[in-house]
Amino acid sequence: MGVTLTGTLTCPPERVEDLRAALPDHIRLTRAEPGCEAFDVTETRTGVFSVSERFADRAAFDAHQARAARSPWAEITRGLPRDYTVVEA
Repeated sequence: MGVTLTGTLTCPPERVEDLRAALPDHIRLTRAEPGCEAFDVTETRTGVFSVSERFADRAAFDAHQARAARSPWAEITRGLPRDYTVVEA
């Protein structure tokens, strides 16, 4: 059963350059994870990032969440508003 996450991450102007700088590495590391079928983060307007990710199953999704929580990305995005929907299908 696959897991899909979609939504937005919002970043204030004073932190957006750090987020943009860290994003390519976060995308690269996530796409290399076992079970990652798709992972895209796109800035749709200044400081608003559309997030779309798909993992093969709950275990792969949970492993991604655990890795990301221990990464520099977690520090850079700490406290930023997220509006995500997670669906298992």
